[in-house]
Amino acid sequence: MTDSILDGKSILAVDDEMDILLVLEEFILDSCPNCRIEKATTYEDAARLLNSRDWDVVVLDIMGVRGFDLLEIAVKRNMKVAMFTAHVLSPEALKRSYDMGARAYLPKDKVKEIVPFLEDIIQYDYQTGWDRLLGKLHGFFTERFESDWEKKTGMNWKEWGK
Repeated sequence: MTDSILDGKSILAVDDEMDILLVLEEFILDSCPNCRIEKATTYEDAARLLNSRDWDVVVLDIMGVRGFDLLEIAVKRNMKVAMFTAHVLSPEALKRSYDMGARAYLPKDKVKEIVPFLEDIIQYDYQTGWDRLLGKLHGFFTERFESDWEKKTGMNWKEWGK
């Protein structure tokens, strides 16, 4: 096991499904056993935790916990946020996440690869992080979204990550 820049960092993970949170926690702690992970399953608990302290990284589900409302709170407090979704996997949600200040938009299908994505959030500035994310996930989004997904976002994602 190699050292991770996530070691010693505090992570808040929010999802209305505890089993998702437990899987997420397992993958993170397998690579970064010195991370501190707190979990919340409701909007109210998550909002309280977001306002109670600073978090190095916040992972937010979009559905079930009002993820975009929580994103707004976290970004106002200068926290680095990854949106983590299965049901709201769309070009519009990707664009909204970007516009609202999220550092990443991750499909739950990629949970096994969560650590490198979170490391990028810590390590890189906003735009460089998005460039890296789209470099890694462009093919995934092209396969999952409709063919004109880039056009729907109004951004030229193909140019990112070059």
